Amino acid sequence: MSENAKQTLGFQAEVRQLLKLMVHSLYSHREVFLRELISNASDANDRLRFQAIAEPQLLASDPDLKIWIDGDAAAGTVTIRDNGIGMTREEAIAHLGTIAKSGTAEFVKSLSGDQQKDSQLIGQFGVGFYSAFIVADRVEVLTRKAGVPPGEGVRWESSAEGEFTVEAIAREERGTSVVLHLKPDAREFADPYRLRALIQRYSDHLAFPVMMRKEASQDEKSKSLEYEAVNQAKALWTRPRTEIGDEEYKEFYQHVAHDFSDPLAWSHNRVEGKREYTSLLYIPRHAPFDLWQREAAHGLKLYVKRVFIMDEAEQFLPLYLRFVKGVIDSGDLPLNVSRELLQQDPEVEAIKSGLTRRVLEMLARLASEKPDDYAVFWREFGAVLKEGLAEDVANRDKILPLLRFASTAAADDEPSVSLRQYLERIKPGQERIYYLIADSIQAARASPYIERLKERGIEVLLLADRIDEWVMRQVEAFEGKRFKDASRGDLELGGLETESDRKAADGELKESKALLKRVKDALGDRVTEVRVTSRLTESPACLVLGEHDLGANMRRILQVSGQKAPAVKPLLELNVRHPIVHYLDGVRDAGEFNELALLLYDQAALAEGGQLGNPTEYVQRLNRLLVKLAGSSASPVSAAS
Repeated sequence: MSENAKQTLGFQAEVRQLLKLMVHSLYSHREVFLRELISNASDANDRLRFQAIAEPQLLASDPDLKIWIDGDAAAGTVTIRDNGIGMTREEAIAHLGTIAKSGTAEFVKSLSGDQQKDSQLIGQFGVGFYSAFIVADRVEVLTRKAGVPPGEGVRWESSAEGEFTVEAIAREERGTSVVLHLKPDAREFADPYRLRALIQRYSDHLAFPVMMRKEASQDEKSKSLEYEAVNQAKALWTRPRTEIGDEEYKEFYQHVAHDFSDPLAWSHNRVEGKREYTSLLYIPRHAPFDLWQREAAHGLKLYVKRVFIMDEAEQFLPLYLRFVKGVIDSGDLPLNVSRELLQQDPEVEAIKSGLTRRVLEMLARLASEKPDDYAVFWREFGAVLKEGLAEDVANRDKILPLLRFASTAAADDEPSVSLRQYLERIKPGQERIYYLIADSIQAARASPYIERLKERGIEVLLLADRIDEWVMRQVEAFEGKRFKDASRGDLELGGLETESDRKAADGELKESKALLKRVKDALGDRVTEVRVTSRLTESPACLVLGEHDLGANMRRILQVSGQKAPAVKPLLELNVRHPIVHYLDGVRDAGEFNELALLLYDQAALAEGGQLGNPTEYVQRLNRLLVKLAGSSASPVSAAS
């Protein structure tokens, strides 16, 4: 048989099954066929440009490398054409007749050292071409290898039914044209407006111009024969930072994030060496509506050699940085065969580590150089950033200085105090960073747990986010000072207590031993212990949790989510200087004493932010006390008021 004769050949047996599976299952969005075919055209141009370094004559007749797209709605076809390297008959049979046999991949293997880095090749697999069959029931490929005579062109055709044909043709121009004969339900892709939108979405930043016919005006009856570039053909992130103005960065952010407002900050970096990639990261000014939906789509836009691969590449940043927008462009990433998902790989983890560090450094600069903008960031994203304290142990020391708190040292309830500012104001002899978690900042500020601390001028950080209890249980210290929850265990005042303080406490304990025992007997198993308070100055009593017990807020969250919260048994602290406790100590009737002790216990539970086991019983007990006090002498009423 003559070499120029038309041949009908069969795909490899296993290829037939894989082709059917890929056409129906591999790609999640049909429009990606255009991305893949434009990517292949870009590869072909890149290969020719690289080869022309050694053989300049290959480019002599047509030096401007481009990609052309034509949609014909009447004929139902889409044509993707390039003036790149092209293929011989043997290459067309080998590369188009065998899935996962990529000409680009073979070409990369033939290169060495810096040549691979410079080749700017995109393709890693030979399956991108076959995405054409997602939208086309027949595909034609017309091609001629650069440097061979026009008479050695090749026509390849297949309907993906297990066979393809190949024949010799005369073709004046070098390069490749792929003609898609669209399926009836895919005719939308022949619409030039649809094609333009997809090109701008998927291939806006290719190094080569993607050309389409100019849109004809209403006065023009015939279709325009002139072409114009419909992509930028220049990735902003590939330009040196010194050449890019702030307005360009802001405009690009609005394009990437679909946001009308300006970003708070951005970081543009190129990493070279063992791994090479470019990143352009932005901190938005406003939180999206789905910020707290951890399963919602998030991540950076991923490009491989300026070809759009993925809208939300979540593998490159941890979940607690899901608010970050931007792009990452890498030369060689382990994509799966559809280029839509990243494979698990140490390279991806290394890039993720570098980008995480970059974001945290950007936030640190924003906090130090533009505190007002950082206040905006914290208001929008602070609660999300806190998740990193529990999820990212390696970067915990970088996250802690970024935290902002409301504080008893500030007049308002805005979270504006950093841990470093707290340490600058710390009292001599103070070894703990005190904080308190409540349902709201106002509730925390008025809490009985911090009465003694406020009296002594000791600053307390006030927290009220739902995740605060979970987060703060993960951290131990900041710059040598341990965190201390003011509602748990002993206050650990240490050097803040004087000898006279200790003597006064010992005296109160000796005088109150009998009272403490009576109260413990009255409360029974409700509490583990009753002791003289180290916290209270104005309130009569408070419930104190153990260091590892779940707080009231966390217990409520578990209950709302349908989980059973573990039982906790607090201890009761009594302020023996308070008039009510004085009155209680003087009550000799056992029934009345028990009623008052239970009333103090319930009030302490309410002050903690907890819920009463039997609110009705509490109200009845309170009413009985009020009736009794109303009918008694003025002296006891005065003492209890």
